[in-house]
Formats: sequence, C-alpha cells, structure tokens
Amino acid sequence: MGHEIEEIAKRRGHVIKLIIDIDNISELNRENLNGINVAIDFSSPDAALSNITTCLSMKVPVVSGTTGWLKDYNLAAEACRKSGTSFIHSSNFSIGVNLLFRLNTELAEKMESYNEYSVSIEEIHHIKKLDAPSGTAIMLADGIKKQHSRYKGWCFEDERSGDNMIPVRSIREGAVPGTHIVSWDSEIDTISLKHEAKSRKGFALGAVVAAEFIHTRKGIFNMNDVLGF
Repeated sequence: MGHEIEEIAKRRGHVIKLIIDIDNISELNRENLNGINVAIDFSSPDAALSNITTCLSMKVPVVSGTTGWLKDYNLAAEACRKSGTSFIHSSNFSIGVNLLFRLNTELAEKMESYNEYSVSIEEIHHIKKLDAPSGTAIMLADGIKKQHSRYKGWCFEDERSGDNMIPVRSIREGAVPGTHIVSWDSEIDTISLKHEAKSRKGFALGAVVAAEFIHTRKGIFNMNDVLGF
C-alpha cells in the first residue's frame, strides 16, 4: 500500500517528504513532521494508535486505513479534537467499496420487509492480512445492523448462535487484494452484492483523495464526506 500511495500521490502532483516503517519509527518526530500537510497511515494494528496520535498532537492531519485497532478509535478522535486538526479513518478507501457500503445499507433497509431472507458476509484476502474479519466486512455488518431490526451484530460463521447474528466467513489465500460478498438467501433465490478489487490501486487512490479533502479542513470525517454521499 505504501508504494501504491507514493506512486499515486506523486502522479497527482504531491511531494512525499517522509516515509516511516518499522525500521525508522524513531524518525516520526516533531522535527521531521514540520511542514507536512497530511500523514497517511497504513501500518499495523499495534502501531496505528501511536502513529496517529503522534501526528495529530503535532497538528498534522491524518488519513488512516489501518484496521484491527478500532477499539481505541475514540482516543484518536479525542486527540484530533484536542489539537484542532483533522482526521479520517476508513476500513476501505476504495471508491467502489464505499459505493458498496451505500448499496448494502439500502438493500438491508428494503429487506426489513422480507423475513424469508437471511444475510451472510464472505470476505477473502491475501495470506499476510493480520486481522479477521476484515474491517470492511465489519462495516458491512454494522450497516446491515443499523437498517434491519432482526440483526444485533456479527459473528464468525462457525460460531453462529442464532438468527439475530450476521455470520461472517473469512478466507485467507494467495495474494488476493480484497473481495467482499453480501448475500441474502431464501429457499427460492439469493441476492448478492459483490466487490472484487483487482489491485491495491483503488485503495491507494481513495486514501490520497481523502488526504486532499481533509488537509484544509478541521474535524473528524468519513468517506461519505469525501465522496459527497
């Protein structure tokens, strides 16, 4: 993702001043952050909160696409408010996936009237993805829960304990960038929404577009704000 973001940012006329990874984390400091307009974080669940709050505390706006750390999201949001800068997190910056999010909530709302259908989610990613289910799958499940009164949350497919939980199946194989399928199944048919990423370019482009959006703004945003949904 870092290489894809760097390539797209340069293509869109931006300058990359600082690149931080596991080997030079000590360089994420006030001196090196001076003059940086936006930081884009695609790190690891263990490092994300520290990376984000360090940048925000120095009034550098942050775009974060790291998943698996969102139990601490409120700490990042508070750091943003305290510093008076801007922050946006998304489990998936792909414009196509954000269209999927919108279609998913609209379909869930319609399905409220058709109790013969039951929903499930499947997500497929490369073998190096650390968290499961994916943040995108969790966002899809949350979108369904908000629109359909039957569902109270999600669970792993093999832990399903009742009809009020959305079963999620996570598959890790090969170098798959990311596939997500929401299926509403009944005895007579199945309705599915599917997004299949062909590469990481869509995620990287969305993150750079989000950075362009927040760097002159203050506050906490999401991709609906960026895309004008």
